[in-house]
Amino acid sequence: MGVDVTIEGLTKSFGKQLIWKDVTLTLPAGEISVMLGPSGTGKSVLLKSLIGLIKPDAGSVVIEGVDIASCSEKQLYEVRKLFGVLFQDGAMFGSMNLFDNVAFPLREHTRKSESEIRRIVMEKMDLVGLIGAEYKLPGEISGGMRKRAGLARALVLDPEILLIDEPDSGLDPVRTSFINQLFVDLNAQIDATFLIVTHDIHSVRVVPDNIGLLYHKHLAMYGPREMLLSSDEPVVRQFLNAQTIGPIGMSEEKDADQLAAERDLDLPPLPPIPLQLEPSSGIPRRSQRPPGEWCRLHGVTPPPGSFRADSALVTTGVGGA
Repeated sequence: MGVDVTIEGLTKSFGKQLIWKDVTLTLPAGEISVMLGPSGTGKSVLLKSLIGLIKPDAGSVVIEGVDIASCSEKQLYEVRKLFGVLFQDGAMFGSMNLFDNVAFPLREHTRKSESEIRRIVMEKMDLVGLIGAEYKLPGEISGGMRKRAGLARALVLDPEILLIDEPDSGLDPVRTSFINQLFVDLNAQIDATFLIVTHDIHSVRVVPDNIGLLYHKHLAMYGPREMLLSSDEPVVRQFLNAQTIGPIGMSEEKDADQLAAERDLDLPPLPPIPLQLEPSSGIPRRSQRPPGEWCRLHGVTPPPGSFRADSALVTTGVGGA
């Protein structure tokens, strides 16, 4: 079972450069959340702050009653045992085969016997579809397989929180779809709290329970998937629908002249909200909400065609980054 991660007033600068200020949100226990935003908005910095690799200038990150931002090294060491982390490139040790890479956290942090380690490693490799590849070196397999091996390693200590950084980076659309399905299936099985950083808009529209958007040194919005996918807030609408009209430009913000030139342009309609990806078993996840529930409860009319089986296939200009 996952745990809540409560972030309050988090602020981080490097020298005189402010990365983000007063970031406040809660990652609900056992739910899949996604954080996105233009390049350079500090998404990976946020992940590193959550696990204590980077100390924020202000604010708190509370997990199981412990504030990661101010706790002792001993407390931090214990809290980190709740985490599994999948880095962008898998972060495999190149000289070790996949089995030894996946076994590494067990050998470092537990006193389990080699037979018990083998049982756990093979179980996790089976979970991510890598049985038969355990003795290959990272350089002998594809990028997608390296990411799955990294995910197996993130799972060996049975984490309650999974942090996943750009899982679709370098993957083609088909393998991105496979890894999205894998995340949904894993969440259904282990009920951990997921935070995924991504640029892939299709993934954002169909995978998470919650979406957050970092923009212009602050958290522009965070909430249930349907809330953001039906939002008319200019930055959220533009980014989640991959549109050129809006405040985001090539250099993060458009200037006043560019915005003035767009003032009389009609905004493209919001595309339909697709059905959320379900586990392969067909049994909804514990945290999965019925289609359209948030919109109904909040009196929001979703875009036409929403929540139909074919809504994810509607041509809207939305695609992977």
